[in-house]
Amino acid sequence: MNAISETRLREQLRITEIFYSLQGETSRVGLPTVFVRLTGCPLRCGYCDTEYAFDGGESMTLAAIMAQVAAHQAHYVTVTGGEPLAQKNCLLLLRELCNADYSVSLETSGALDISEVDTRVSKILDIKTPGSGEVEKNLWSNLAHLTPRDEIKFVICDEQDYLWADEQLRKRNLSVICPVLFSPAYRQLAERTLADWILRDRLPVRMQIQLHKNLWGDIPGR
Repeated sequence: MNAISETRLREQLRITEIFYSLQGETSRVGLPTVFVRLTGCPLRCGYCDTEYAFDGGESMTLAAIMAQVAAHQAHYVTVTGGEPLAQKNCLLLLRELCNADYSVSLETSGALDISEVDTRVSKILDIKTPGSGEVEKNLWSNLAHLTPRDEIKFVICDEQDYLWADEQLRKRNLSVICPVLFSPAYRQLAERTLADWILRDRLPVRMQIQLHKNLWGDIPGR
């Protein structure tokens, strides 16, 4: 390890929790994964289920974070929030995780610039629908920085959200960029209803249901 690396490993991030669980969403659903949840978020989505990550947390060095991740002996790591990119050192954390040969994914709201995220990271871009209350925060220029290894997610609250997401899907040719996920907002939209709409309209999307919610409900850190 060179002197520069040692210095950077002392860089700190605010961490809400680091835990080991099954991935509940995306194409990695069901895979044993270490989750690193960063503290803080500039958005206030109406359906947010991690409000406890808005503030508080613990300042940890990058070295300490990497040590906790390694202790779980997993191949997959997801960096999430809050909004992880709200902390500038998130980019460094992602790079170090990739350098350590983890398979890394990033869950981001899409409201912040993703252009500097390490290209080895699978970016899960959550495009905010009208029902989220944060639709004006979408940074559409992020689409230019997505590759086929990334994924776009829509959380659908109601039929208006579904129609809006369908419009974006077609107008912006999103399914050509990368896989697109439609997810029903937890306890707001019936899973079968969304499934029926997708089949009716023959949308080129993957429907996903939050596995962790079905297994453990609203328990934090699962």
